[in-house]
Amino acid sequence: MPYTTRTGIAAALALLAIGAQAQTVLKIGYTPAKDSHYWVGATAFCAEVEKNTQNRFKCQQFPSSALGGEREQIEAVQLGTQDAVITSTGPVGNFVPEVKIVDIPFLFRDYDHARKVFDGPIGQDLLTKFPPKGLVALVWTENGFRHITNSRRPIVKPDDTKGLKVRTMENKVHMDGYRTFGMLPTPMAFPEVFTALQQGTVDGQENPIPVITSSKFSQVQKHLSLTGHVYSPALLLLSNTVWSKLSEADKRVFLDAARTSAAAQRKKVDEDDANGVALLESQGMQVVRTVDKAAFQEALKPAYAAYAKEFGADNIKKIQDVK
Repeated sequence: MPYTTRTGIAAALALLAIGAQAQTVLKIGYTPAKDSHYWVGATAFCAEVEKNTQNRFKCQQFPSSALGGEREQIEAVQLGTQDAVITSTGPVGNFVPEVKIVDIPFLFRDYDHARKVFDGPIGQDLLTKFPPKGLVALVWTENGFRHITNSRRPIVKPDDTKGLKVRTMENKVHMDGYRTFGMLPTPMAFPEVFTALQQGTVDGQENPIPVITSSKFSQVQKHLSLTGHVYSPALLLLSNTVWSKLSEADKRVFLDAARTSAAAQRKKVDEDDANGVALLESQGMQVVRTVDKAAFQEALKPAYAAYAKEFGADNIKKIQDVK
């Protein structure tokens, strides 16, 4: 083989080796299934990162709790053994206490109100609380308004929840509120929920429509009540180990990709909210559309007094006053 040919082949192989070494594979996990709103958000994020770094970064997605529950995945991202997670705020307050305020029941009027809060100064200030805890919060995204399902009876008013053992996230703010309704909140990691419902370990659970549909809870739950009792935001969290190694240009790529991801995930939540209830009815669930929300809010008053002491009445009012 001529020397020049050998030299050309060697150079090409060296370039390939450099390219292979330069590519970083990012492990991104989440608890809902493939085709869920989280999957839509992750897919949009990964596509933008891969495209705009010329494939120097590539994603490997782990849906369906393949890397554990939300708390476990946040811990892994904090430790740097997992690169990214899309998570609800349910367990986040255990890592960043300032976030707990957004989990107060009936704090948000509707999606427009919630999105304005998180995209505005209040939400953006909360994102700055993460780096000191070893986490980089790229963007607020969305899980949706939470509703109650159960296997025993329709729920119209707080009294209807009395004695029901309902799976909740490991979130004290949620649990304190739910106790005022009369239910028995039972914290449980998400990967365990379907089996617990199937076996009757708990009577019900509460989640947004996109989670109820993608998790196929209609197979193990008879009743759905559109309580909308909590708006559940979500976050795209990145390991500080990854973030600290990015160039300024790549950081801008990741932030832009995160915003694209949030928009795609919110769009999917809107679609699932619009179509999911009819789908669940077609699968046999009995749906209570008209819930006595005023009665639920009245029942919450003792909890709100405690929330005011913990978070500050003025801070709660600032969120409520966003137009």
